Amino acid sequence: MMMTENELEIDNIITDAMATPSPAKSMGDPGITPLSPTHTLKDSEQNEPPRHHYVVVVAIDFGTTSSGYAYAFTKEPECIHTMRRWEGGDPGVSNQKTPTTILLTPDRKFHSFGYAARDFYHDLDPTESKQWLYLEKFKMKLHTTANLSIDTDLHAANGKRVKALDIFAYALAFFKEQALKELSDQAGAEFDNADVRWVITVPAIWKMPAKQFMREAAYKAGLVSRDIPEQLIIALEPEAASIYCRKLRLHQLVDLGTKTALNGYSPTENVGGGMTQGDRYVVVDCGGGTVDLTVHQIRMPEGHLKELYKASGGPYGSIGIDYEFEKLLCKIFGQDFIDQFKIKRPAAWVDLMIAFESRKRAAAPDRSNPLNINLPFSFIDYYKKFRGHSVEHALRKSNVDFVKWSSQGMLRMSPDAMNALFKPTIDHIIQHLTELFERPEVTNIKFLFLVGGFAESPLLQQAVQKMLQGRSRIIIPHDVGLTILKGAVLFGLDPSIIKVRRSPLTYGVGVLNRFVEGKHPPEKMLVKDGTRWCTDVFDTFISADQSVALGETVKRSYTPAKPSQQVIVIHVYCSEKESVSFITDPGVRKCGTLKLDVSGTESPAARREIQTLMQFGDTEIRAMAVDVATSRFVKASIDFLSQ
Repeated sequence: MMMTENELEIDNIITDAMATPSPAKSMGDPGITPLSPTHTLKDSEQNEPPRHHYVVVVAIDFGTTSSGYAYAFTKEPECIHTMRRWEGGDPGVSNQKTPTTILLTPDRKFHSFGYAARDFYHDLDPTESKQWLYLEKFKMKLHTTANLSIDTDLHAANGKRVKALDIFAYALAFFKEQALKELSDQAGAEFDNADVRWVITVPAIWKMPAKQFMREAAYKAGLVSRDIPEQLIIALEPEAASIYCRKLRLHQLVDLGTKTALNGYSPTENVGGGMTQGDRYVVVDCGGGTVDLTVHQIRMPEGHLKELYKASGGPYGSIGIDYEFEKLLCKIFGQDFIDQFKIKRPAAWVDLMIAFESRKRAAAPDRSNPLNINLPFSFIDYYKKFRGHSVEHALRKSNVDFVKWSSQGMLRMSPDAMNALFKPTIDHIIQHLTELFERPEVTNIKFLFLVGGFAESPLLQQAVQKMLQGRSRIIIPHDVGLTILKGAVLFGLDPSIIKVRRSPLTYGVGVLNRFVEGKHPPEKMLVKDGTRWCTDVFDTFISADQSVALGETVKRSYTPAKPSQQVIVIHVYCSEKESVSFITDPGVRKCGTLKLDVSGTESPAARREIQTLMQFGDTEIRAMAVDVATSRFVKASIDFLSQ
């Protein structure tokens, strides 16, 4: 039988520190009783399944704007291979990642991914292209959807809806196939997926539902099976970058202070003559969709990392500049036209954004000559039909000063106009960095690593330099777009390298406590069998920004309300606030469910006690449970995707 929230509250009894021993025992109440709230470090890893020895670690960097994979064999961990070159790269954009674009046939079957998807879509006849489903920049949906679920939808370029889970699964299946093909070609024989440990990167500021969504997509894509969840690791993007940056040699990076590759040290030394015990540094991961900030400290002798402040950031990635460009076009040509054009000529719209992308990369603080953006012929043609006058006329009469029409049929933007498109996004990042550096935990920062594709922008680099005013050295790795990918491989080879993390949120459950006059609000009082209880008390598992070591567990004991009960369902609540008293406090929300499957564990004991161990020190929250009487494992799961 499933318990209702209400019954759970009543039966979920916890003693106040001062009160008598567990009231449930003394009252003979079969209630769910958290016995001893303790934090313990994991005792010798007993009961753990034997570790599988993987032959290779493959990391997938599933980015908002571009994606790729890299791998290393466990026998040669120093040698990281990035994926083969892709066909159809863009002019002026050289890297080994491919655009995160996906194309489905009119009957919704997977067709292609990356450059191949983009080129095929582009070559379709306009009447035909309306039937095909083309998606790009869709990863942000996982960050921006408030109540993300397995059924969340995405919109293709033609306006049609598709299931987000299908799209993510198609993309991951594509990378699985590409990587296994490359590994098989290298080995000269079919490579077995069971020998691969997979790593998928996500932003550190993503909440648990988004991370779980990625895992569900991986199960659906056949990357790993649900029975072997440990074959897939979710890595946090700035953590991966941090692991990689720490290992960098001096000739592999640029020090913004000197604007040159670091000289004066031996080029084989590590960063800044080597990071030493206690060094603190900030990683700013500037991607297409999000900007993620992580603060780490090195702990010698093994060089393990400790997080000093919970991950922060926001949706301030480089696609913000694309949105500003779109707003500019709406201002010149009218929102009604742009909306129509995107639906009626979706492939031409994609072309226009590609043309903008390469000019966006040419923006720099000291640039004086204008930037020309090619308007697709169908834009010019469709505008004339739509408005009855020319694009040139629209530009003349719009009051946008810095954008002109050039005789070659291009939009000519002054450098100031381009810089203005960057400003809102860069301002957000700088504001966030400023606030981070004002925190007491974030002092004496030796280095600031600027990573991610957007880190290549000279405008962003200059703004960060201006903000820091020499407080920390700003370091940019040479292969800045591949930093996360390579770091994710290193993380997959040794996930225990990050020993201490900070919890981004406060997590807990609702319980009953003995009612204390003067301490508890009278409206929370509940009388049961002559005893006065306080309802809705928030039992904190872990607080926001609390340090938690890898492998550290939070223990609670629960008891089924009735001997015949098959499943115990406990609602998990979370809050951004560090201290929470009641589950009804403002800012507290129900964010997940802890399920204990107690079927088949009937025991002669009058009162079954299920001990639950929850881990908050890893990249994902995990739960396991043991039936105390029989020492048998109980199936425990913690679910954060809204049902």
